[in-house]
Amino acid sequence: MSFEISKAHSLLAMGMGERAMRQELIASNIANIDTPYYKARDIDFESAMMQKEREIWGDNSSKKLQMAKTDKSHMDGYSMIDDKKATIYLRDGITQRNDGNTVDLDVETTELSKNAVMYSALTAALKKDSLIFKSVLDASAKV
Repeated sequence: MSFEISKAHSLLAMGMGERAMRQELIASNIANIDTPYYKARDIDFESAMMQKEREIWGDNSSKKLQMAKTDKSHMDGYSMIDDKKATIYLRDGITQRNDGNTVDLDVETTELSKNAVMYSALTAALKKDSLIFKSVLDASAKV
């Protein structure tokens, strides 16, 4: 049996998963700093998080063009892009070294620090969300 603690709980949990994925991606960039022709990668999870937020709170005003169906037997369109998952992309605007590598240690360590702070904030928010639910259960048990 599955239940939802709050509407924000699933959004926070998804955010933590995406931040963990970003941590791994940045670590991979740093590990490949000396690999010739390696291109630095990053993750765009903000758009996936905004889509999830619209789903949770009911504002499903997606910018995706809906395919018209003129008959009920028509199949839905196929999309290779999953709006619910973050997109991994190659970073633009980073200077390429002579060996073709685009990893910049300063950029990676800065992004790693920002990601760690965001992950900690999500952890604290998720813990607070769970504690509120627990306190309601404890208070109802005393009655």
